[in-house]
Amino acid sequence: MSDYTHDLPAADTCHLGPHDLFVEKYAGDTARARHPGHPPVLFVHGAFTGSWMWAKYVRHLSAHGVDAFYMNLRGHYRSRSVDFSSIVFSDYLDDIRLVVETVTSDYDIPPVLVGFSMGGLLCMKLAEDVPLSGLVLIDSSICTEVHSILPYKNPPPTIVGPIVPAPIRSEATTIDETEDDIAFQRKYLSMEAANVYRNLACPYGETGISVRGDAVSCPSLVISAIASEDDELRGRALAQHTGSDYIGLRGTTHTGLLVGSRYGEVVSRLLAWLDALPN
Repeated sequence: MSDYTHDLPAADTCHLGPHDLFVEKYAGDTARARHPGHPPVLFVHGAFTGSWMWAKYVRHLSAHGVDAFYMNLRGHYRSRSVDFSSIVFSDYLDDIRLVVETVTSDYDIPPVLVGFSMGGLLCMKLAEDVPLSGLVLIDSSICTEVHSILPYKNPPPTIVGPIVPAPIRSEATTIDETEDDIAFQRKYLSMEAANVYRNLACPYGETGISVRGDAVSCPSLVISAIASEDDELRGRALAQHTGSDYIGLRGTTHTGLLVGSRYGEVVSRLLAWLDALPN
């Protein structure tokens, strides 16, 4: 198995706040540094994962001259362990808010926030009232408003219990993930708070999480994995709701956008979008 975290360059790391949130910083290559007025980028992982899930992205961001931060929500990866049975959605919002405030204080400019899956829903909710330089949602969990337009046809069973165990990932490969890609995820995937997970795909909860799309005032981008026409429709609906640019990548999978064979397409689109941000 290839552990992609073993290929990473040295990072500046710290633990923030009462829950010792583990944050990694990879500085951009100074020889290729972007305009000094451009903001840093803060990456927020999805359910069951951590900053390790972005391992393939790190060198690309650094080589492009981007200062990038990769945070871990409370209880995830190398953040301090917590009682997941007591965690609610607002707790994770508080974690991201703390890191955003810290990065903003250090740079005198708010970061671009990049969220994947659950992290995307958290980031768009935070963008309602926290100043950001940009918002990127990579195959984000959808909000209540999008679900009301395009409800899931085969809702999953109700979650029982205070925690959700780590996904098994029993498949050997997917359309865009190799055996190594799957094995890498199996090594690190961990449990998740059931009270939060019920909100992610609206069928799990009564109402899901509502997001005031018109309150997202920063430049924003939605990137979606497209395996069906419904995926395309939901991605476009989310982009319309938040006033975002939209990119749909057909023949890709949810986790493949981060660790699969076509992850580079996502990174290149992300970097091009970052370069187009106003100074």
